[in-house]
Parts: sequence; structure tokens; C-alpha cells
Amino acid sequence: MGVEIDLLANYPKTKRNVKERGAEKTEEDRRIARQFGKEFFDGDRKHGYGGFSYISRFWQPVIPTFQKHFDLSPKSSVLDVGCGKGFMLHDLSELIPGIQVQGIDVSEYAIANAIDDMKPFVQVADARKLPFPDKSFDVVIAINTIHNLELEECAQALREIERVSRGKSFVTVDAYRNEEEKVLMEAWNLTAKTMMHVDDWKKFFCEAGYTGDYYWFIP
Repeated sequence: MGVEIDLLANYPKTKRNVKERGAEKTEEDRRIARQFGKEFFDGDRKHGYGGFSYISRFWQPVIPTFQKHFDLSPKSSVLDVGCGKGFMLHDLSELIPGIQVQGIDVSEYAIANAIDDMKPFVQVADARKLPFPDKSFDVVIAINTIHNLELEECAQALREIERVSRGKSFVTVDAYRNEEEKVLMEAWNLTAKTMMHVDDWKKFFCEAGYTGDYYWFIP
């Protein structure tokens, strides 16, 4: 297995009132969010992002970390599993000119509304069955994506990431380290169907045959 490393350390942190947000969430909010349609991306905040637009200060500070960790160059190829509107891929392409990028997302709405320069490189697809041959990409990245699947489906997505990568990958998943964080996570969560203790995630990665790097989303 790879290493536990926070490659998103430079992603801007927002101030969250986790308890307040958790108290407001209903199962109907979660049902709507899990459709990953307009309501999730650009609808009411209680259903998701509350407006999902490109902001350069989010991903631009992160790309150099990816570049250094994975030794990315204009000759590299990267797949983003759960790419949304392609914002990370846009910044990756701007900061490493010539790099080959592809993105997939289960959301037809997100792909239809992708940032213009990435539209040729993103498509609607399922993380459980990636539409690429074996070993297609130098690096495969999945940020807060695979945990939106049920447990066995999550394992299948990890196997697919393993299949299409050439040995380098990075995933982040909803996790907790203690009972307090578990309670907050369960209240905060909108879309994840698989949430585990960090130690259980590590065991799960091994059982699924995932050999890439990983880190946690803990609100």
C-alpha cells in the first residue's frame, strides 16, 4: 500500500460550523444531494455546494504539491475520478502546460457545465467501471469520490483505479479517528455511503488491493 499523506494541505480551509450544519441536514437533503444534479452543485446550500464556480485560489496552491509528489511533467497523464466541472484539471493544465488530462464524473449536470477548456477531456462515467484500458494513466486521483458508493462498490472503484493507473494514485475519503469525530461526520455528511475509522480504511485498502496513496476528509 502507498503512504498516508495530505496532498491537499495547501487547499484553502473554510470555517465550518459542523454541529450547526449537521443539525440542519435531513434525509431528504441527502437524497437530493446524492442525485448529483443541479441542486447539488448550484442549488440551495443545504443540498450541496450552493453554487459551484471556478475560483483560482482553491486548486492552484495544490497543484505544485501534486507535481512534486508524483513528479508530474508535460509528458505525464492524469485521470481525475469525480472531476465535477473540471476545475482541478483546468489548473493542472495551466500550471503544467502539455500535461495530458482526463476526467470522469457520474454527474451529467457537472459534465455538461464543465469549464470550457476542459469539456473535450471530461465525460460522464462510473467509478466502478472506468472507460479506459489497463495502465492508461501515470496518476489517478479521486478526491472525496469513492466514499459516495456502498462498501463493495467502493472496493470495486479502488480496483478500477488500480487497474487504469501505472502505479501512482491518490484518494481522499470521509473518515474519523474517535467517537466525537464519528458523530460529527455522520451529522455533517451529505453524500457519503461509506465512512470508516482511519484504521478500518487502511485495512479496507489492503483488502481491495489498492496500492496508492491516501488521506482523510474530517470536518
